[in-house]
This record gives sequence, structure tokens and C-alpha cells, in this order.
Amino acid sequence: MKVKVRDGDALIVVDMQRDFMPGGALPVPGADEIVPRVNEYIKLFEREGLPVFFTRDWHPPNHISFKGHGGVWPPHCVQNTEGAAFHPELYLPADNKFIISKGTSPDFDAYSGFQGTVLDELLKERGVRRIFVCGVATDYCVKNTAEGGLNLGYETFVLTDAIKGVDVNPGDSERALERLLEKGAVLLERADLTG
Repeated sequence: MKVKVRDGDALIVVDMQRDFMPGGALPVPGADEIVPRVNEYIKLFEREGLPVFFTRDWHPPNHISFKGHGGVWPPHCVQNTEGAAFHPELYLPADNKFIISKGTSPDFDAYSGFQGTVLDELLKERGVRRIFVCGVATDYCVKNTAEGGLNLGYETFVLTDAIKGVDVNPGDSERALERLLEKGAVLLERADLTG
């Protein structure tokens, strides 16, 4: 399959933060390995003058998802900490980039970049109809962001060579992609996209 990126498209880079990288508080195995490919996609969209959205977990220290506060995860991506920063090699364009913080309230968790954020409004303001999703983790925030996009009526593409999953249960990432396919997402790799 070949897809040409065009006006009305946007890239959503999900949670490429230090705490989700190997050595971080909540590491996704191999997450650092996809940084070069994620950067390729960012530069493609930048060259075409298309918007790039970067989601990030931006949790208060007492967030509901943390163990000790009723959640299942260790504390991670706490606001204004090193762990919440983007991977140091992640390419951030000078223009046409948007940072979307999620999970910012202590009592509200958000796996999707659309939950409790202005992402949908910003996309609509820019006339976006198709979203291309990459980042981490396949079986959590990537899946939920892509699913949120589908539910909101966006044509949704998942960039499978620029995602990594946690697989708490073996096969979770594969099941997440199957679910997205069933809901109408399209799975692509870099060779499928042209500018």
C-alpha cells in the first residue's frame, strides 16, 4: 500500500519520554530503538508543512495511576522531572509542533491523547482529517490514542515500525493492533508513505 501525506494530515507522536525508555521508571522494552524512525516521520511531516503533535504523560506526584494512590504503575512522568522529559534524541521541529499533556489531574487517568486534552479541538481547527500515530506503548497509549481518533471520526493510520509495546501479558501488543484493525485503522510502515 502507498499513502501520500497531504493537507489535512497530522502526525501524533505518543509519549516518547525518558521514563518509558530503558532505564526509566516504567520502561517499554526497546523503546529507544524506534527514536530514529519516529524522527524520520517527524521530518517527513515537517517537510510537508503538516502539524506534529507530541503527547506526554504529565502527572502530579499523587496521581491515581501510581501504586500507593490506588493505581497499578510505579510513579512515572511526574511533572517537571527528568523522567517526564522527552527522549533527548527525539527531534522537535521549530514550528508547527504542539505538546499535549495528559493525566495532569490527580484523580483522572488518561491513556489516550484525546482524554481531557485539547487535541481534538486543535486538529479540527487545522482541518485535520487523517492522523498518523506512532510512539509508546502499543498496547496502552498508542492503542487508546488511535482508538480515540477512530471514535472521533478521523481516518487513522498506525505506523507499525515506530511503535513498541509493554506486553505485560504476552501478545498484548498484537491484540491491540488486531483491535485497531477491526475498528478500521490502517497499519503502515515508512516504505508505504510518500511526501
